[in-house]
Amino acid sequence: MQVIDNIKAGLERRIQSRPWLDHLIRAGGRYERQRGDYYAAGITYFTVLSLFPLLMVAFAVAGFVLSGHPDLLNDLQHKIIENLPGSLGNQLNDLIVKAIRSRGTVGTLGLLVGAYTGLGWMANLRAALTEQWEQQSPKRNWLFTKLSDLGALFGLGLAFVVSIGLSALASSTLGARLLIKLHLSELPGARLLLVLVSILLGFLASWAVFAWMIARLPREPVTLRSAARAAALAALVFEIFKYVASFYLQKVLTSPAGATFGSVIGLMVFSYITYRILLFATAWAATAAENEPEAEISPPGAAVIKPRMSAPGLSIGTGAAYFGAGALAALVLSGLRRR
Repeated sequence: MQVIDNIKAGLERRIQSRPWLDHLIRAGGRYERQRGDYYAAGITYFTVLSLFPLLMVAFAVAGFVLSGHPDLLNDLQHKIIENLPGSLGNQLNDLIVKAIRSRGTVGTLGLLVGAYTGLGWMANLRAALTEQWEQQSPKRNWLFTKLSDLGALFGLGLAFVVSIGLSALASSTLGARLLIKLHLSELPGARLLLVLVSILLGFLASWAVFAWMIARLPREPVTLRSAARAAALAALVFEIFKYVASFYLQKVLTSPAGATFGSVIGLMVFSYITYRILLFATAWAATAAENEPEAEISPPGAAVIKPRMSAPGLSIGTGAAYFGAGALAALVLSGLRRR
């Protein structure tokens, strides 16, 4: 046991001598203790569930667009017949016509179901982030909580709009067009500069979304400084993960099983890993030095006063001897007086 204790003490000293390693271990412990994998799986479920009403809304929007542009609808139907001849093409065209006729019902139903699933997704996401900060969720009424979640959902949507705009600027196609338009495509190093700028803008897009989610989605306000640092770490890992996932999906989707189920499975895996990155970054922010609470020193117990009387330098045995001698002397004196 002594050897094991010495090894543990040596490891603790080595870890504490490296602040980044100590912080990493504390963040991992917080993530495991606050059930990060469990919450990531739950958020992934609500993410996949929210896609179906979003598809319904997309179909309804497409129906409104096609109904207002008959020429576009005719071109689409001709393209379907050319690529899918026979009864299959006719059935698909009939399905498109029915979808256009019921676009209002489909859109309304999609919005209602989407609002329900979106609020469920936001509630789970905020609960997961709050757990990583070890905060106590404030007790509020149901309506106020849902309104707060709805506002957070709109705020996250705006953050996604900013991220999509930066990602669009970071796209190599748009950058190549700009270089050609500005007559800079033939300059030496222009392509390398374009790649570096696209990577930087993609990183900034991911950082903006992660920073907003870590700082503003927990139920209680947190420090923006720690959230920004953790978001930089999350954005770096996320960008690396995106490149690895793109190569992996290209290999998987070439198989028959991947072509059939690869999109759904890929979406679930991508969402799950992304939420794990987000929650671990939140645990990293929560375990930063400026956010660690000071150790509470418990007050001392109540003092109990017990008076005790003792003669200085007198032991129990000596006192008993003196007491017996005094009693014997008193008996002798009493007998002499009677005589």
